[in-house]
Amino acid sequence: MATVLELIAAQVVSRNTFSSVTLARARDAITDTVGCMLAGAVDAAPQAVASAFAGDIGAEGASSLVTGGRASPPLAALVNATAAHCLDFDDNFHPARAHASAVLVPALLAVATANASISGYQLVAAYLAGLEAQASVGFGVNPSHYNRGWHGTSTVGCIGAAAGVACLMGLGADRVAQAMSLAASMAAGPKGQFGTAAKPFHAGMAARNAIEAALLSRAGLTGRLDILERHQGFLDLFGGDQAAGWADLPLDGAHVIETRGLVAKLHPCCASTHRAIDAALDLQAEHGFSLDEVIRIETKVGRSARDNLAYPDPADEMQARFSMQYCLAVALLQGRLSLSDFTPEAVSRSAVRTHMAKIAMDAYSPEEERGVERLPHKVSITLQDGRILHAERLHAKGSIACPLTDEEKRAKFTDCLRWAGIDGDDMHGVVAGLGDAASVRTAMEQVAR
Repeated sequence: MATVLELIAAQVVSRNTFSSVTLARARDAITDTVGCMLAGAVDAAPQAVASAFAGDIGAEGASSLVTGGRASPPLAALVNATAAHCLDFDDNFHPARAHASAVLVPALLAVATANASISGYQLVAAYLAGLEAQASVGFGVNPSHYNRGWHGTSTVGCIGAAAGVACLMGLGADRVAQAMSLAASMAAGPKGQFGTAAKPFHAGMAARNAIEAALLSRAGLTGRLDILERHQGFLDLFGGDQAAGWADLPLDGAHVIETRGLVAKLHPCCASTHRAIDAALDLQAEHGFSLDEVIRIETKVGRSARDNLAYPDPADEMQARFSMQYCLAVALLQGRLSLSDFTPEAVSRSAVRTHMAKIAMDAYSPEEERGVERLPHKVSITLQDGRILHAERLHAKGSIACPLTDEEKRAKFTDCLRWAGIDGDDMHGVVAGLGDAASVRTAMEQVAR
């Protein structure tokens, strides 16, 4: 009887045709992630990672780093994925409870830029393989795994990305399964690190580990193919008390990017804030109030979101990204959030701080959440004139239920370039065209120039 890893590997290797919707969404995700990588390159987190391994970075390495120089593919993935995730502007993927693209795209680009023969279509196909593998691994352990405190980006993301990298390397289903098995031994990352530079490092760690697992598999190293489901395996140790396992794992059918999609972020902060922000902005647009007119704001979110948002009085920009009070106050004060709202100076603004005490956050009970995959986040706003306004959101702006417009996608990419100090009017077209490039390496060299 085939193991779970063998079933997943056989599925992702055999899927070689994709719908136009699937391909378009994958290309959008890759473009969005490259924008986040470029914006994040100037942040302290990837700069520190690059500095730590400066002796292994030079002009002659196989893969390019967004922080400058070239290095081996695993090191390039480590730095670039840290950059992709450090501003928390990269997409979310609910089936894996992970920042799927922040791991996948840097890992795949590190391999593709080391081999001029890899085409854009191969990159997209490998991305889709890795995404489906992440969804399949996450199916068996989430949401219990995530609620227990594991950062799915560096656990589920690592294992799934190993499948994508192995596919890009042209490995067969047996070696793809072995790459995932080895990656399961590398999966780690506690959510207790949220609000620190270790969180984006989790994405870098997962991307590096995915490449190393695929390389080790290609070289013949093996692990147990039943490591997900066996005693003392991934489910047993990481799953939590409500993890279902993979007995009902759906395979075949439409690709998960078409049925579930990704959530492209409109706001550069923890996704746990987004539905409340969107609901509050909806109320502000409808009723025309200012934050000065607000007496009280009450929010109700999922338990995992409450745990993620651990900083009601953030001390710096990293903590501010995980503060409902800060993010919601800024959004209602300005009508939007931008990358410039997450600097030490911005976080200390008295104009924002005076309103944060008005904002409270509560969470659903375990009983309310039991057996329900997704509950809406709710907002109640009490105004000085006595009105109490209510709104709720099941899906954030940027989900397939409420997608970003083409103009919003382009504006986000431009904002990322501006934040990085890059003047690249034609760069969006180059990155958006990666999926059609004859050589990913050649196309990315144009971006680098």
